[in-house]
Amino acid sequence: MSVEVLDAATIFNFVEDEEAFNVSICDRFAHLDTDQDGILSYEEMLKELQSLRVFETHYGIDVKPDPGELAHVYDSLFMQFDHDSNGTVDLEEFKEETKQMMLAMANGMGFSPVQMVLEEDSFLKKAVERESTTTRVTTV
Repeated sequence: MSVEVLDAATIFNFVEDEEAFNVSICDRFAHLDTDQDGILSYEEMLKELQSLRVFETHYGIDVKPDPGELAHVYDSLFMQFDHDSNGTVDLEEFKEETKQMMLAMANGMGFSPVQMVLEEDSFLKKAVERESTTTRVTTV
């Protein structure tokens, strides 16, 4: 983990950079697709959703959420990705939903810089890395 400074432009520019965004999406999808069948099952996506620990912490303190509520949230999140409701998520569905989530974060964040703790392999971290790389290239 690292502490990074970012704003909505960081995310918008990352999503608009089709090459950088697509490489990140394909890498994450391949990592999640443990049986390498080209689609993500609920079980494969569940590991990723659980790693987010959305409800298992409250201001950094571990809490024990209701298992039924947690299962409902994970089911709902999976359905957000499974656009054609066939019980799996293909690369295009994964890419489109991830893009929508990233844009929603950017829209909610605004253009004032904020400090965030980011996981090393997260999409937000990749957005920050892309921004710092393109900033260095344009200033050289």
